Amino acid sequence: MEYQERLGVPLRWWAQGTMLVASLWLAVVVALPAVVAWGVSAAALALMALGLLSYGSARVSVHDGVFRAGRARIEATHLGTATALDPEETRRTAGRDADARAYLLLRPYLKRAVRVQISDPRDPTPYWLVSTRHPEELARALRALAAAE
Repeated sequence: MEYQERLGVPLRWWAQGTMLVASLWLAVVVALPAVVAWGVSAAALALMALGLLSYGSARVSVHDGVFRAGRARIEATHLGTATALDPEETRRTAGRDADARAYLLLRPYLKRAVRVQISDPRDPTPYWLVSTRHPEELARALRALAAAE
């Protein structure tokens, strides 16, 4: 079983960013010539788009015997139990009950996650906590990956 997901930012972030740039344009256009205001606003819009695209470009995938979360990857032989977490469990696991050695790929706009135990004795990371829109599907794919090894 394979799984792939991109953790893109929600549409409301784009709307809020666009409104912020519009507010910037309004503040600048009253103080500077219109050409300068449009140039500043275009640069701000480009920076906002670049920032949101970059932040939302993290991918989570289970493919070819490897689990990838963002830039990190781990082979199936080192995976332990995968548990889908509800919003409250995710908040607690990322906060009060967190282990400082854990690998975290969290996004504030995704309230659910999957906790994956790491069974590699040479790896000091006890678990990965990965945000996802579909925790049950990801946990199922990880269990199938671990069972196939």
